Amino acid sequence: MILITNPLRARLLAHGAAGADIDHFPVVKLFDPTGAATSLLSELEADGDTLFGLCDLGFGFPELGSVSLAELASVKGPLGLGIERDLHFQISVHAEAARILRPRHRAERLLRQAADALSKPHSELPPDTAEQQRR
Repeated sequence: MILITNPLRARLLAHGAAGADIDHFPVVKLFDPTGAATSLLSELEADGDTLFGLCDLGFGFPELGSVSLAELASVKGPLGLGIERDLHFQISVHAEAARILRPRHRAERLLRQAADALSKPHSELPPDTAEQQRR
């Protein structure tokens, strides 16, 4: 199977050339048909081999990072099957998951929550009734 078709390659290269400050939606989903590894890829560097996206090796800990297209193409699973492209991939659900998992967005959300909590004059926790009974 061709992992990256010419139209997909063109979109991935365009995203890669646009810069790192933009959150690009995934263009292609690659997966291991004999395992749980999945990659949602959004960018391709000018070298034509280095892809960037959300990658999960199947352990439930997805990470943003780079992966080699040549390495993915060389993978052979226990049944001799290689990595495949999801022909029915729709970016709507997967793109939202990738956007949410970007560390920058998560850090900003956590900082906003902490700032909101610290700006409140009184704690919203109920009083410690056990402590009051001991007095």
